[in-house]
Amino acid sequence: MKDWNPALYLRFANERTRPAQELVARIAHPHPNTVSDLGCGPGNSTELLAQAWPHATVTGVDTSAAMLAQARERLPQQQFMQADIATWRPAQPQDVIYANASLQWVPEHAQLFPHLAQQLAQGGMLAVQMPDNLDEPSHRLMRTVAEQGSWRDKIGDTASVRQRLLTSSAYYDLLTNAGCDVDLWRTTYYHPMDDAQAIVDWLRATGLRPFLAPLDDAEQAAFLASYRQYLETAYPPHADGKRLLAFPRLFIVARKR
Repeated sequence: MKDWNPALYLRFANERTRPAQELVARIAHPHPNTVSDLGCGPGNSTELLAQAWPHATVTGVDTSAAMLAQARERLPQQQFMQADIATWRPAQPQDVIYANASLQWVPEHAQLFPHLAQQLAQGGMLAVQMPDNLDEPSHRLMRTVAEQGSWRDKIGDTASVRQRLLTSSAYYDLLTNAGCDVDLWRTTYYHPMDDAQAIVDWLRATGLRPFLAPLDDAEQAAFLASYRQYLETAYPPHADGKRLLAFPRLFIVARKR
């Protein structure tokens, strides 16, 4: 799959940063010294962590070279590393491990979450936010278009790179069994979008990537045109002409006992 596009991702920076801010606000650690931002992207979430704890050592972690280049340009005083979250092991136990809208791209959560809990210092906190929107029209219609077009065989199973989340109960059990006290909640954000094309632009930076990656330029354009037509019906205009994009997210904050 092509590397992430930082400019496209940041086109809706305010909307993407809001859940990141709300997750930071729920981390009740008095004086963290070691903080890791897993899936730091272009550094907008890393910046929030550095502002919250200016005396801590904050490290951004991502697999994308393009995202890390953008993050280093944005925050030259912070440290960043290229690594796979699934196998990441910090040099020392972490006081805060923060993952905003990144772990949904990492498979095998039954192994991943206990692994992350093992990287915490005593009293350390794991703070996670993950989109839980695979059954929203925005994502169901991606699969509809993928199955109907001439590109069906090209896309194949590549669009399944993002797995469904486990149940809230499963995450609770995984983390309590790993020695953590756990708080979970869900929030649905409703983002006013200018039109259906704005929804397409939002998702081109994230959810649409696995569908578009196997296609050539002409096929991508045709896929997006068909997808946009479906969105016109699924997200009708409101009184002010805006379309409301519902975006459910799962939040988890766990403290290691």
